[in-house]
Amino acid sequence: MADDEATDGRAALIARARAGDGDAFRALTEPHRRELQVHCYRMLGSFHDAQDALQDTLLSAWQGLAGFEGRASLRTWLYRIATHRCLNARRSESRRPAKAWETPGVEPPEPTRLGELPWLEPYPDALLVEEAPGHAPGPETRVERAESISLAFVTALQHLPPRQTAVLILRDVLEFQAEEVAGMLEASVDSVNGALKRARAGLRRAADRTPPPAPGSAAEAALVARFVRAYEAADLDALVALFTDDVFMAMPPMPYEYVGPAAVRAFLAGIFAGGRRFRLAPTRANGQPAFGAYLRAAPGASIGLVAVALRGDRVCALTRFEPAMLPWFELPPAMPEHH
Repeated sequence: MADDEATDGRAALIARARAGDGDAFRALTEPHRRELQVHCYRMLGSFHDAQDALQDTLLSAWQGLAGFEGRASLRTWLYRIATHRCLNARRSESRRPAKAWETPGVEPPEPTRLGELPWLEPYPDALLVEEAPGHAPGPETRVERAESISLAFVTALQHLPPRQTAVLILRDVLEFQAEEVAGMLEASVDSVNGALKRARAGLRRAADRTPPPAPGSAAEAALVARFVRAYEAADLDALVALFTDDVFMAMPPMPYEYVGPAAVRAFLAGIFAGGRRFRLAPTRANGQPAFGAYLRAAPGASIGLVAVALRGDRVCALTRFEPAMLPWFELPPAMPEHH
């Protein structure tokens, strides 16, 4: 009975929205807004681009509501539109360009390699889809969910061909059926299955990869506390002791990347040179710990957001993003000295 009433209510909203009722359209689409934005972010790797793709999706849905026939759910229809908007954006030439090094007073060491994803941006955990009441996930599910939005996963997706990226997200992350994905992409089930197989092969990780501690766990908190103490004290030995053997540091949109404890140490030594010290303000990005990094010296300006990727009881990656990202995390551009 309740399901029938919900269906009738939705049909009434669709009818009102088709007649030009913006409030009815918002009532239909608002429950899906956050998950659609996360989907666009996974596809594009950029928070800015995901916001643009979401707005394009909602505008297209509003303009095309007359064409919604109800053969698939409204959610599936919205994902179809969002996926096509993202595929178009992936093919665009106008992605965020790389930037030159611009930190005054710091001369970076020669990078290990140059990154290929200057448009990569962090995603605030505060904007991730909330769990339904009474459906809080267990620790394993939380780890899995955090991994599906992690910077490592999102970065790997950017290296796949666009349609493979779409298929992998729709099938393995969102768990749509192959027939549904084929309908969304106007493709055959066989081609969807083939694309999924190739995408999985492209993303295959080392079998012995140790998972991170569960988000919010005591193990995560203890490791993060050790990192903060070492970073704020500029204790390079203590930091290196926390690193995995394959630790790397990246700083998009600057393409410099440093791989291995020695290379990351050399970079951090330059950052800490001349007595430069930092205060870290905690937040979360991409399901992992992150910090606004602020100079201790007045005026306490930020050097950006530092996302910290964990593996087991070690730090496996540091990614520094520009200070312009801080407002997304409700962090100030500068920290008062008395803080």
